[in-house]
Amino acid sequence: MSQPATTLRPSSHRVAAISLVVAGTIAALLAIPALWINRQVMDTDNWANTSSQLLEDTAVRTALSAYLVDQLYANVDVAGQLRTALPPRAQPLAGPAAGALRDLAQKLANEALQRPRVQAAWEQANRSAHEVFLKIVKGGGPAVSTNNGVVTLDVGGLLQQLENRVGVGGRLASKIQPGSAQITIMRSDQLSFAQDVANVLRPLAILLLVLMFAFYGAAIAVARGRRRETLRAVGFGFVVAGTLALVLRSVGGDAVVGALATTEAARPAAESVWRIGTSLLVEAATASLVYGLAIIFGTWLAGHTRAAVRSRAGLAPFLREPVYAWGGAAVVVLLVLAWGPTPATRKVLPALILIGLFAIGVEALRRQTAREFPGATRTELGIALRSALGRLRSSMPRRAHVAGNGHEATVTPAAPVTNGDQLSRLERLADLHDRGALTDAEFENQKRALLVAH
Repeated sequence: MSQPATTLRPSSHRVAAISLVVAGTIAALLAIPALWINRQVMDTDNWANTSSQLLEDTAVRTALSAYLVDQLYANVDVAGQLRTALPPRAQPLAGPAAGALRDLAQKLANEALQRPRVQAAWEQANRSAHEVFLKIVKGGGPAVSTNNGVVTLDVGGLLQQLENRVGVGGRLASKIQPGSAQITIMRSDQLSFAQDVANVLRPLAILLLVLMFAFYGAAIAVARGRRRETLRAVGFGFVVAGTLALVLRSVGGDAVVGALATTEAARPAAESVWRIGTSLLVEAATASLVYGLAIIFGTWLAGHTRAAVRSRAGLAPFLREPVYAWGGAAVVVLLVLAWGPTPATRKVLPALILIGLFAIGVEALRRQTAREFPGATRTELGIALRSALGRLRSSMPRRAHVAGNGHEATVTPAAPVTNGDQLSRLERLADLHDRGALTDAEFENQKRALLVAH
């Protein structure tokens, strides 16, 4: 009666490991938007940087310059000002001149928004606005307000700079009515939803990361005898989480852009706002993909496939020597840190954690290859390379190996070797063949080549 229980135990461990991997993947998927909320929406520095990127976008800048010109003409009687400046006989031309000036004003506004001074003012205004936005529950401020359930951003300062560039609308500040020159950011229902999402996801960001690592770690711990396969499943979990996050961002973007763009003319600007505003979400999802692929590659390299065994056999001579192994690992680390493909590689503490995990993986690979190939030397690497070259030659068209008279070309024998060298090489070939690094055909070819050379 005890035997069935023993038989079922590995299966129960496997089911538990799979369940934990699934739970960890769900936590990873939820952690990505939670991290985005923390880093993009709730961080003032990132918010200000995003506002600068928005102003550098052509579609957003065009839409903003058109809005500023519309507000200028809405608050100032441009035609009336031109009429008073023209002689009586030319006053009927004030209307057409005001229309022509409108196009010029939009062009000047677009150019002004590209100036470093204006962009710096825009970033500072958004920084101040975001600081107030974080206190939105307390009720508005000088740049952002929640009066009547609407969140607005005041662009009156940009409108006054436009007045200076165009040359009309003198004393514009005194003519702007309260509530004019303001861009609606959120209405009451949108604000309530955003606050609910932020309040739920923001404190969960760290918790979700902890749960993700806990679930994945527990899955590896309970997977007795299948830890490498479970670690590979963790890698696929990271890939799935990152891919789903990108898909949901794309689907959600269509809905958000459709809600923001009331007209087709406004759609390019809305798409740019969503694309730039979710850039850190894409960064987090891409990081999940990168980590997953790295784990999958590492588990493959430590696996039992013929290609993996051959790869370890080729690396064994270098992994046995710490100078080569850790020197190569240091080069990889420096290249990754210089590249900075993920946010964690650009911050000290996360980068140190990643380096530690990478070092553990390198040491595990060194020990595995030392057990499998205890006598590996660089001579064996040369044999493996010659074997690979032989396979490449054999895969070439046959006429490349045929002489012009239609008979097979003769092979020039290699330099003769001594009996001791021949025996040593045959032993190494047999050892590589026993470990699976060489196929039967490759072993026979290499052995025949040695005998011919002798």
